Amino acid sequence: MSGPVMKHIAIIGGGFSGTMAAVNLARLSEVPLRVTVVNHGYPQGRGVAYSTRRPEHVLNVAARNMSALPEHPNHFVAWLRTRTEFADMPDTELRETFMPRRIYGDYVRSLTLHYTQPIDRRSPVETTFVDDQAVDIVARGAGARISFASGEVMDADKVLLATGNELPAELPGSEALAGHPAYAANPWLNWEAKLPPPTESIILLGTGLTTIDAIVTLLALGWAGNIHAVSRHGLLPQSHFKGRDYQEFPPPEIDLSLLGLEALVSLVEKHCRQLRDVGENPAIVVDKLRPHTQRLWQALSLAERREFVARHAARWNVMRHRIAPNIHRQVAAALEGGRLKITRGAVLHLEPVGARVRVHLGSAGEAAARHESIEGALVINCTGPQPRFSATRVVLLHTLLASGVVQPDAMDMGISIGPDFVALGSGGRPSPFLHVIGPLLRGTLWETVAVPELRSQAMRAAQILLGGLSSRTAFPPEKPAEPAVVEYWI
Repeated sequence: MSGPVMKHIAIIGGGFSGTMAAVNLARLSEVPLRVTVVNHGYPQGRGVAYSTRRPEHVLNVAARNMSALPEHPNHFVAWLRTRTEFADMPDTELRETFMPRRIYGDYVRSLTLHYTQPIDRRSPVETTFVDDQAVDIVARGAGARISFASGEVMDADKVLLATGNELPAELPGSEALAGHPAYAANPWLNWEAKLPPPTESIILLGTGLTTIDAIVTLLALGWAGNIHAVSRHGLLPQSHFKGRDYQEFPPPEIDLSLLGLEALVSLVEKHCRQLRDVGENPAIVVDKLRPHTQRLWQALSLAERREFVARHAARWNVMRHRIAPNIHRQVAAALEGGRLKITRGAVLHLEPVGARVRVHLGSAGEAAARHESIEGALVINCTGPQPRFSATRVVLLHTLLASGVVQPDAMDMGISIGPDFVALGSGGRPSPFLHVIGPLLRGTLWETVAVPELRSQAMRAAQILLGGLSSRTAFPPEKPAEPAVVEYWI
């Protein structure tokens, strides 16, 4: 007589979130289990962020806070000791180093191989990696059937959607630039092959972290032309700094979640002023909010969330998503030397002009008030991931929206979910088979793109997916690493 059928869990997405969910399933399960990780477009375990081969692309956080395993906060630092180039580095220096992202990709890959492909085969979990593009997921019996671009299909009991960040949104006029040698719609592909002569100019659309990557790469390549960076607010990311433990915030007598947006903003601005008055960086307040951010976001009304995005998000992001001091120094030197120019304005239209691209700009929020244009021999769309989920260009997500398997969250930033990361379909119906983690939860959680949040989500998702299956004792909830130190959060 045959035994019980082995359960099958499919994970769509092979970046950090999906890979670590697979790793945690392998670590936790005590019963036979099939896990399939579907990955397409980038190397398994690396995703967009960690597939770069450029040595100048470094993490935005020091090594000491980059463990992928919630219950082992020093795991990444310990792993670095296995590499020859870091074996003799003093511990205080190693922990504060901003490692190249390709090295962090090596780290995630090593975890993948160790836990999902064990040499001794003692693990009861069979993990398979499929290089294909999922294009549809439909209910089938008590589980789901996944269809692929190759024409293959696969059945699973549960599906975890962890597709990560999307490509930047298409800009007005970009449809006329398809295949144009002076336009790079994807800032994460090999735009370096399109470099113009140094007598020309390069225009970077956006002033966030993707733009910083492009700037430091141009500097590392020795490209000597002029660089223009354009955004509505014209703000570049700030540098990490050595702060102090500012115990005055948040005030212990105040429940921040009860304040509402206006009072919360007023309180934050008050403490930012106090820090400036004593010569400290006001970004300390942003760091002190980090353990509370998801709870505060969920406590806001829909109108307050929209107001925050419209009025405060730009400033929040430049204070929150900081960069390594060395990277900041390079960018500052390029600004001071005149190599880099920042222009504040809204991109109204892109236009091919022979071998160049013309960028038409207007005043942010008041496009008719001012109009100017600049031309570049290379224009790179660094505006960041597509912000509107309903405008997704990912085939799978578009299909799931059209079929009602998923629906946008109230902010239209990602997928609407219920408890335990369960996707909500049309009419708010909980899916019996689909769970979601990662940047797709931005509208629900706001903070859901950095390793501290993603590693916890990957662990919790594994525990949820194992459900009634036998698993090892759940690890205790993660605590922020070194809570007395507030600098260097990613």
